[in-house]
Amino acid sequence: MRGHRFRGARARRRVGPGEWAVRARVERFGEPALLLLLSERPAHGYDLLEQLPELTGERRIDMGNLYRVLRALEEDGIVTSAWRDDAPGPSKRIYELTDEGRRLLGGWTDALRANQGLVSSFLDRYEKGGDHVPRT
Repeated sequence: MRGHRFRGARARRRVGPGEWAVRARVERFGEPALLLLLSERPAHGYDLLEQLPELTGERRIDMGNLYRVLRALEEDGIVTSAWRDDAPGPSKRIYELTDEGRRLLGGWTDALRANQGLVSSFLDRYEKGGDHVPRT
């Protein structure tokens, strides 16, 4: 891929004659990734901001968007937050997963597991086909 950017929700775009760039990503994957991190331990926003890219594959997470998502999750009772000043440095708002959040994480896990099965079936079928144009 030569630096071409995807626009909107498109998953593919032509980048040259007979050449395609494909974005195979799970939409809305940030929420389950965030819930997983909070299931491991309570955390503050900057900590989550640093850890999310390893789970989402995104290079850069928008801080403003992260805090909007955390506020929405708190409004829905999925996370709670409280200001803590027991660590060095300024006070930090610490987010923690609720029991409702743990149930939601379980639902995300079930949905992702079902999708994993579909993706695995697709890849297995592709590999068995043998009649495909070689990938470069």
